[in-house]
Amino acid sequence: MKTRLVIALSTAALLAGCGWSDSSLNPFSWFRSEPEVRVAATATAIPADPRPLVAQVLTVGVERTTSGAILTAIGLPPTQGYYDAELVALNDGRPLDGVLRYEFRASPPPAPRPAGTQPSREISAAQALSANLLAGVARIEVIAATNRRAASR
Repeated sequence: MKTRLVIALSTAALLAGCGWSDSSLNPFSWFRSEPEVRVAATATAIPADPRPLVAQVLTVGVERTTSGAILTAIGLPPTQGYYDAELVALNDGRPLDGVLRYEFRASPPPAPRPAGTQPSREISAAQALSANLLAGVARIEVIAATNRRAASR
């Protein structure tokens, strides 16, 4: 009986110490909340892709896969030496009125290069497209500086 009384009084004294908000024994004071600070939203500019559009899109193809499709394109830059070709999605990669649009971009060579023959300038790029993305798409367009080509269902 005396042991229970000692434990009860010790527990009561310990809990009484938790009543002070500055006490390190008070578990509610271990993490302090700070007042919410509101920050005004500012528009952050997404840097534009510095790579120019290729001069022409020669071909566009869509090959079905088990998970959707692969969009391929062959482009023609103005000279030899273009690299880092990519099909860059427009409209955040979402179809607009059933049309999915991509720009064909590539990095120019670091130094001037000869034009050369058409086959020596051709570059290709590809983009995987999921089945979910293609569900509402009737047409896919690839845009170049002087033309655009499309594949339709």
